[in-house]
Amino acid sequence: MNLDPWSRPTRHDLEQVLAAIEHDDDGVNLREAERLELSVPAEIVTSRGNTIAAMTREISRTGIGLLHRGSVSSGEVTIRMASETRQFEYRVLLEWCTPCSNGMFMSGGRFLRKSAVAG
Repeated sequence: MNLDPWSRPTRHDLEQVLAAIEHDDDGVNLREAERLELSVPAEIVTSRGNTIAAMTREISRTGIGLLHRGSVSSGEVTIRMASETRQFEYRVLLEWCTPCSNGMFMSGGRFLRKSAVAG
């Protein structure tokens, strides 16, 4: 068991949280853009420079959903994701953050602009 309260949630953690909230879904999709499931490691960098390990939950052309340990305040943040060959950074307006099971939090926001792509 990982004792670090700020460690990155695992894919298993994500699956458990999604299974726990699945029964609340009434099948109504009120979102403007189609969402795609995406479970990759990410980092949230707050306006104060704090880095929080996260996992992505879903992504669309307009926004992103995340799972992490610890609450994150609403506001502008940088989201970092990387593949084997490239790193992606996105400016996101984090619009909500809510607690869920196992001491984790789900958050979501919309993309403001793409900051940088390093390769």
